[in-house]
Amino acid sequence: MRLILLLFLVLTACTAQEHVFIDRESVIPSDAVKITPEMDKHPPVLHSDQFEEPVPLAPPINTAGAEDSPFITADGRELYFFYTPDVSIPAEGQVGDGVTGIYVSKQLNGAWQTPERVWLQDPGKLSLDGCFFARNTQSWFCTAREGYTGIHWFTARMIDGVWQDWEEVHPSWLLKEVGELHIWNDQIYFHSSRSPGLGNYDIWMAELAGGVVQEPVNIEAVNSQESDGWPYLTEDGNELWFTRTYRGTPGIFRSVKDDDEWQAPELIVSQFAGEPTMDPEGNLYFVHHFYDEGVMLEADIYVAYRKN
Repeated sequence: MRLILLLFLVLTACTAQEHVFIDRESVIPSDAVKITPEMDKHPPVLHSDQFEEPVPLAPPINTAGAEDSPFITADGRELYFFYTPDVSIPAEGQVGDGVTGIYVSKQLNGAWQTPERVWLQDPGKLSLDGCFFARNTQSWFCTAREGYTGIHWFTARMIDGVWQDWEEVHPSWLLKEVGELHIWNDQIYFHSSRSPGLGNYDIWMAELAGGVVQEPVNIEAVNSQESDGWPYLTEDGNELWFTRTYRGTPGIFRSVKDDDEWQAPELIVSQFAGEPTMDPEGNLYFVHHFYDEGVMLEADIYVAYRKN
């Protein structure tokens, strides 16, 4: 607790000209144990013959902290994810620890490089950012931040290699009960507990017409009485990947579009697997949470390589 308080004071004391950079691994509890697949009591289970068995990404991506919510850009060159060093600390403690937030790793010669912090708040001001999505030079993210009540959606622009000019998104439906989103062409896919829905969360889609967000519609063909969310669309728009509660834990499903209609989803990976994203080669990335007797210990980003 003293360490968290110290980092909070350091963060809030920084000047308006610079951010405080803290090595994200330095804040991981000293007694934390890095869980390996051999130690995992509930490993991800593959249900498709199109992929190799899932494996965790090698360092420097995964640590004994929690790497979560992966997103790979359309060109496959950047991997964004959410990180926090200790999952046992509630959000109000994470916001001031100096390291919890969004990170990006860039690919070089086929290998993911050391992740760097993505700053989406002015120096000296607190925020807890996540739900990151980017296309071309614009990004969307959800945030709980200083001066706001609750969670809001913001956008940012890439200028000179840095995300800048963040501002709040104002369509009313994005400010209420909206989770992770994915934008494909002029369609915004997202999950929400809004009514009328089929389950705890459903996947919805809203058209962008002339820059104006239209009323969202429920994608009934892919939704169930369970929680369905965290959507991802392939670049051709013909596959919708998402997370569904399956036998009590998150699992990854895929729906294929046929004759412009989404088909019944099929299970791809089960048992604490969720938030799918893909690279241009069709390799499947997702988060795997490690649990022991109902308690989450940490989280890693896994990949299931597509078979040739």
